[in-house]
Amino acid sequence: MFRVFRTLGLALGLLGGVVAAQAPEFAQQYTQRLGGAADELRRQVAILESDAQASGTTRDDAVDRLRTNPDQLVARRGDAARADIARLARLSAQQQALASATSPLGRVVAMLRDPDLSVAQAAYRDFSPAIPTNADGLAAGLIGFFAAWGGWRVVSDLGQRAARRRPRRTVTAA
Repeated sequence: MFRVFRTLGLALGLLGGVVAAQAPEFAQQYTQRLGGAADELRRQVAILESDAQASGTTRDDAVDRLRTNPDQLVARRGDAARADIARLARLSAQQQALASATSPLGRVVAMLRDPDLSVAQAAYRDFSPAIPTNADGLAAGLIGFFAAWGGWRVVSDLGQRAARRRPRRTVTAA
């Protein structure tokens, strides 16, 4: 029976390793989507800046003019422009954090600190698991293996100790 528990623990450890090894791959796919979203926002903000400059004003003044316009449609466009500028700043900061991550699993940690939820959801929808071949993938796989295997060992050891402590009941013939 002990061999079955040990084999099950090893299988759970391997499963945990495979699942955890996907984190760096997800971080890479997230980074790619983040770059696409930031590029599109940069394009939109550049158009706004160009229009503002052609009108003889700054970007911030143009956004304020749009937001305070009595026409509701124009005012909403001003709010959207302000939100786009703020989101571009957040995405750019996260791109910097991801680019400067040098430690093993650094990109995963940088991604988890302050993820853009719409980018993360889109990356998750299109996520394709991959076999990790870099140091981050191997480190994540080992962490996942030892977490799952170690967790199983703790649970099975506690179960065995509890089973040993239970007094055996003897059946007496009547």
